[in-house]
Amino acid sequence: MTLELRSVEKIYDMNSVGVRALRGVSFNIASNEYVAIMGPSGSGKSTLMNIIGCLDVPTSGTYLLDGADVGSFSEDRLAEIRNEKIGFVFQTFNLLPRSDVFHNVELPLIYAGMRPAKRRRLAEEAIARVGLADRMTHRPNELSGGQRQRVAIARSLVNQPSILLADEPTGNLDSNTGAEIMEVFDTLHSEGNTIILVTHEDHIASHAQREIRLFDGEIASDLLQTEAA
Repeated sequence: MTLELRSVEKIYDMNSVGVRALRGVSFNIASNEYVAIMGPSGSGKSTLMNIIGCLDVPTSGTYLLDGADVGSFSEDRLAEIRNEKIGFVFQTFNLLPRSDVFHNVELPLIYAGMRPAKRRRLAEEAIARVGLADRMTHRPNELSGGQRQRVAIARSLVNQPSILLADEPTGNLDSNTGAEIMEVFDTLHSEGNTIILVTHEDHIASHAQREIRLFDGEIASDLLQTEAA
């Protein structure tokens, strides 16, 4: 799945004052790219991720997902896209504390109305991909931080999405555990996943092939890692 942003602007109304979070952002991301989106706090990273992930739509400009204009989609269609095409990994894991690993990973498939037998197969496959087949019946409080993030990654993969969006995925982890999680992303990319990584840390961004830097809602640079180096 390819995505293209053309002159995307996002303006938020705050106390009757328009705040421009994105200012004419344009770029393409091809299938199976590994891209890091970087920038300081307030640069527009989170806003951009929300638009790419169909959690929000541009105020102006165009966002094309496989050639289709996301801005023309209904709320129901946006929800379908999020559930079927995009996997999300967040800094805070967002796991259900009373559910075990299997049921946390299975949850998106329940929302999708999938039959139990297929749900079990896909959930087990996703859990195995992140190396937690032996932890399937454990609850989040029985897991380390790195293991919890692996569960979150498995959940994001279970619908076999076209794009994997990760927002500061190592932010709550120590450096060694963070390195292990980045190895998981590197492996997923080598297996064909498109990965878009939002981070403010250079050593995390260095795993990607391409680095897009934002500053004050605009693209400051868009370089392949060989060029950035």
